[in-house]
Amino acid sequence: MITIDGSQGEGGGQVLRTSLGLSMLTGTPFRITRIRANRDKPGLMRQHLTCVLAAAQVCSAEVVGAAVGSSELTFKPGTVRPGDYTFSVGTAGSTTLVLQAVLPALLRAASPSTITLEGGTHNIFAPPVDFLEKSFLAVVNRMGPSVAVTLDRYGFYPAGGGRWTAAITPSAKLDAIEITKRLEITHRRAVALVAGLPGEIGMRELETLRRGFSWEPDCFQIRQLPGDCGPGNVVMIEIGDGQVTEVFTAFGERGVRAEAVAERCIKQARAYLAAGAPVGEHLADQLLIPLAMAGGGSFVTGRPTEHTRTNIDIVQKFLPVTITMRELEGDQWGVEIAGI
Repeated sequence: MITIDGSQGEGGGQVLRTSLGLSMLTGTPFRITRIRANRDKPGLMRQHLTCVLAAAQVCSAEVVGAAVGSSELTFKPGTVRPGDYTFSVGTAGSTTLVLQAVLPALLRAASPSTITLEGGTHNIFAPPVDFLEKSFLAVVNRMGPSVAVTLDRYGFYPAGGGRWTAAITPSAKLDAIEITKRLEITHRRAVALVAGLPGEIGMRELETLRRGFSWEPDCFQIRQLPGDCGPGNVVMIEIGDGQVTEVFTAFGERGVRAEAVAERCIKQARAYLAAGAPVGEHLADQLLIPLAMAGGGSFVTGRPTEHTRTNIDIVQKFLPVTITMRELEGDQWGVEIAGI
């Protein structure tokens, strides 16, 4: 059994999710202590507990410590059972993080699965469904498996109520890939989503986006969602070069001007473009697991975040790979995964 200190590195829920996913994949039991010790409210919150319960259901695991507020957990996985599952966070907590916990094992399962998730679909401090589909899963789908996403209903904090489905067709083997050079940018899109709020908010955000980028007019869109999906407001910018599409997100907040929300998103996109690396910081975190499952691969990203460094440590505890990072020119970093 592997013992993991949940306070290591970034000390958040990522340590738990990666451990759950790789435990299911490898059949390796683990015990984690000091769960989310570096957060204002340590221990398991509702969305983290949903990750644990979802993982346990998919692989018939024995679990000790699965309760809201728990700071320790023991997880002994059984056999992974592909099939049709529905998991509800029960709050506006992130549903995309729940999929992260069960996805690795289901990518290599014996038959397809369908995962329906209910709760938050667009949450601050979590990858929105758009990022998961267009950025992360688009790369995974090039490696052999196929994951198709259908978004039925948006869910924003604090109301939640979102619903979406991931249809997973597994592959016995994942192919290693390399993403080491940014190609010519061929895809640009900026969207303002507004639900249950005045449409003027989205219009002001869109005008700010237009001033920020001299793109073709059809690159800018506003989407007025049904009122009962809200209240919610999100600005998203997509930038792709044919091998990677990065999705940058900023959320509307009470007391924050629409222009300021759009500027936050613009700042993220401009930083990515200026860095020149093909893989952004959030995608870098997530690519580590599928590349480690493939037993090899490499990518170039910006300066590694604490999330990336922490994920590297956890992956190497479960899988027979070495992950190395080296600084390149211009504050770019190369990340290489190799089988032992």
